Amino acid sequence: MAVISNRRSVMTLFSDASCPQSHRVRMVLAEKGITVEIVNIDPDNLPEDLIDLNPYQSVPTLMDRELVLYDPQVIVEYLDERFPHPPLMPVDPVSRARSRLALHRIQKDWYSLLTDMERGEKTAAKARKALRDSLASSAEVFAAKPFFLSDDFSLVDASLAPIMWRLKHYRIELPEQAKPVIDYAERLFARESFQASLTETEREMRE
Repeated sequence: MAVISNRRSVMTLFSDASCPQSHRVRMVLAEKGITVEIVNIDPDNLPEDLIDLNPYQSVPTLMDRELVLYDPQVIVEYLDERFPHPPLMPVDPVSRARSRLALHRIQKDWYSLLTDMERGEKTAAKARKALRDSLASSAEVFAAKPFFLSDDFSLVDASLAPIMWRLKHYRIELPEQAKPVIDYAERLFARESFQASLTETEREMRE
């Protein structure tokens, strides 16, 4: 986190048009209807603003007045608390803790595999198989409720949506037993907020 004078008049998100972590933040912004300036950066030519704001020079980076955040999980929870309607986390402490644990596991177990898929083919093939098998083995969880263990859309769903959208791009075909996962993904894709969150680069991933 950093605190710095904001030269911009509105909230600003530095994003990468193909980055799943940026995508999850854009999904939350769209779900809540937050007015934001989105700056899609070129990873090979970072803007000076981002270099000055973020010591890791990573995206997503969110700037809200004097506050700068550059961890995606911190960003989405901040947005949910800063703009409480509609709420995307449970109210009671036990359910909130379970949601945070789910978010931690999604980050650790599944987002890390997306990163591996951008590496050498041997590593990518291993990661594709691991993600396919993990999703397939979780089918019963996705079948239990309309959204992830909930009747209502949450930060967990906003974090899963970018992964689901990229399965085709990474040539991951789920088996028949994973139909609840596929149905769940289609429910996410049908949301107006999801469609609004997509960049042109991301739309092309499924063409």
